[in-house]
Amino acid sequence: MLEQAATMFDGMQRMMKRLKKASYETNMKEFRKKNQEFLKEMTDYVEGREDKETAAGEIAEVFVERIKDAFERKGKIKGTTQTDLNFFMIYYVFPAILLTEHEDAGTVADALCESWGAGFKNSKIGYTDYGTLYKSFREKIFGIF
Repeated sequence: MLEQAATMFDGMQRMMKRLKKASYETNMKEFRKKNQEFLKEMTDYVEGREDKETAAGEIAEVFVERIKDAFERKGKIKGTTQTDLNFFMIYYVFPAILLTEHEDAGTVADALCESWGAGFKNSKIGYTDYGTLYKSFREKIFGIF
């Protein structure tokens, strides 16, 4: 289950660089297409269980462990890398889970958010949906950028 979860973070630096409304939309489409199997695996696992919260917790624990394994060096993750991972979760992973519109997507996102905060130092993060994030982008700030 989720053996290759860290591949969700492939291209993270490129996808976070100079993030604007148009690039976010394009990146999210690419991200969802590339990771649809992981997203489906998470929601399907929870759907088939009687205790959905426990199942979502199991998914979240495995996910966090896979990411730790991929990004830890000598038992630690650099602060800048952790910050990038946190933002990537907020901008891409959580919204993509919610965009599946699966009835258990919120349960998976809640468990993942909780497990992420517990599993990584200084990483108590929250999440929101794609629409809210997309609306928050502006192409230009005071016409300068």
